[in-house]
Amino acid sequence: MLNYIMHNDHANARISVIQAKPADTAAVMELLVGAARWLQSQGSTQWSALLSGDDHHDVTGHIEKGELFLFKDGEKLAGIVLLMQVPGDWDHNLWGPDGHESVVYLHRLAINRDYAGRGLGADMVRWAETGVSFPGKTVMRLDCIASNPKLNAFYSGIGYTFKGTSPSGFCLYEKQLGC
Repeated sequence: MLNYIMHNDHANARISVIQAKPADTAAVMELLVGAARWLQSQGSTQWSALLSGDDHHDVTGHIEKGELFLFKDGEKLAGIVLLMQVPGDWDHNLWGPDGHESVVYLHRLAINRDYAGRGLGADMVRWAETGVSFPGKTVMRLDCIASNPKLNAFYSGIGYTFKGTSPSGFCLYEKQLGC
């Protein structure tokens, strides 16, 4: 299981945060497929593999490791985020082989479309930075597709430093975490 300390169990006054359990898998996948459908409706192919049932990011495995967090409005799933203390192959390919020891990787930030436009995404990222901590981790890293200027503006607008673009077309961002 994931080694962490939860400092705050709310992302904001309305949205609570809990660690996902295997019983949450179907709801998490439904949220991710909904996000993929919405991205497709916006002309993006991001996360499109989910539309054909391909979960090559192994969300189930991340839930079992305790790396996925649910953001809930009462019983309703409002969003999810994956926080990894150990980089995956994806992270090694984007960031290179070295310098991962002090890093938490933020992936699969997804919001139920019923909560879009309310600042929940920023609240979720802030919670990942301050509402939970991971022993020995002082940096948060994330990536997003370079062809989505709105998403890139979002991450730079909430204090993430642009570190470059990978040859595969993903923008890399990182932020020092308050210790």
